Amino acid sequence: MNLSTLLLIILAGSAVAYFIGYTRSQQIAKPIGGVRHLATLPTYYASMMTLWALIPALLLVFFWSVLDGAIIDSLVKSSLPQEAKRLSEENLGLIMSQVSNVASGIGSIDVLGQEYAPAVERLVSLTAISQRAMPLLAFCVLVLGALMGFRAVRATNNARYTVEKIFNVAIFVCSSIAIFTTFGIVFSVLFESIHFFQKVPFFDFLLGTHWSPQIAIRADQAGASGSFGVIPLIVGTLLISMIALSIAVPVGLMSAIYLSEYATSKTRSIVKPMLEILAGVPTVVYGFFAALTVAPAIRHYGDQLRVWGADNDITWLANLAVSSESALATGMVMGVMIIPFVSSLSDDVINAVPQSLRDGSYALGATQSETIKKVVFPAALPGIVGGVLLAASRAIGETMIVVMAAGLAANLTVNPLEAVTTVTVQIVTLLVGDQEFDSAKTLAAFALGLFLFVITLALNVIALKVVKKYREQYD
Repeated sequence: MNLSTLLLIILAGSAVAYFIGYTRSQQIAKPIGGVRHLATLPTYYASMMTLWALIPALLLVFFWSVLDGAIIDSLVKSSLPQEAKRLSEENLGLIMSQVSNVASGIGSIDVLGQEYAPAVERLVSLTAISQRAMPLLAFCVLVLGALMGFRAVRATNNARYTVEKIFNVAIFVCSSIAIFTTFGIVFSVLFESIHFFQKVPFFDFLLGTHWSPQIAIRADQAGASGSFGVIPLIVGTLLISMIALSIAVPVGLMSAIYLSEYATSKTRSIVKPMLEILAGVPTVVYGFFAALTVAPAIRHYGDQLRVWGADNDITWLANLAVSSESALATGMVMGVMIIPFVSSLSDDVINAVPQSLRDGSYALGATQSETIKKVVFPAALPGIVGGVLLAASRAIGETMIVVMAAGLAANLTVNPLEAVTTVTVQIVTLLVGDQEFDSAKTLAAFALGLFLFVITLALNVIALKVVKKYREQYD
């Protein structure tokens, strides 16, 4: 029996338990004068009986699925020949994979050798036992839990407290999963970054102005020594993000003000959905648009412009040099992409400002534009800052548009007409293909990820400070 079928059987059994619990509570209520004499409603008794049956069975299936493979592997390894037990972890893992393939019918025992036949037979036997035992035990636990829940259905037992406690525990577990997942991500990146900084000095990474991660992975391999200065990546990330925000924030904010304060309901119902369509366009489409339309157009107009310059008292006239892959093209298209993030969130926040503030401003003789500038906008500023922060995080984390329109060259420049790259693009580049996670080249991706996390965290802290300041003023 496969896992999905077993889960369906458990859910069906839980539904039966709910029906039995509800019926049982109705039967108990009849001799004592009706449902109003029970300690709680019949639905709580039914829910309690369902949870008694469902939770233990699901826990058994979960822990069995998690521990089953490790236990079987441990028992099978004890049946391997002595020479196999003395192998390294990598070679032993390869042997276990071959044993598993033979047990599954892939390949022949002759490839491994007859001395591995006991291990293959034991693996087949233990797997068959596990496949039969788990459904049987899960069904037994389901029935046993339902019986215990059935015994708890009593007129004096307030099942509501039991049900609410279980749901409180479930909510706490769900929230804890989110927290522990965050800690897991941070620590996994942090530990690998520490390994990287054991190979590359921290200040060389933080203050270096040259990024060239090509490095020889093996001792017998020819390759560059590698240079891991992160400054060009930071400058490129901030340059593209600033260009994108300089487009998205004014356009998105003005759009939100128009939709919430000036537009009619009919206009709003048409314009806002059309504006939010931009959020549903895949980033690869934006990348194609930037690479095939915007970047060539910028280069074409740049070639038509002429700039004056002077060098050693010699005045010269030349065309404006524009790279075919420029930060300007990438930032412009990215700014269009994140307009809905600023517009939609700002529109919702502005609409949430109480109408009484507007009415008070109008009563004092302020015009509509003065009310928006002096009353509505300051009151909505915390939410607007949150929308801008979300847009900034989206711009900093974008990869596909940068790859297609800005390139992979880590140039240290603030000229928007030249090619640059970002932190996220280099992370993807470093982890593409077969890599060994003990080389500085691969570990550099984790250091970049940690650095990007720190930058995003700093943006969040700054935004929280702004929100706290203005929220205290306008609450």
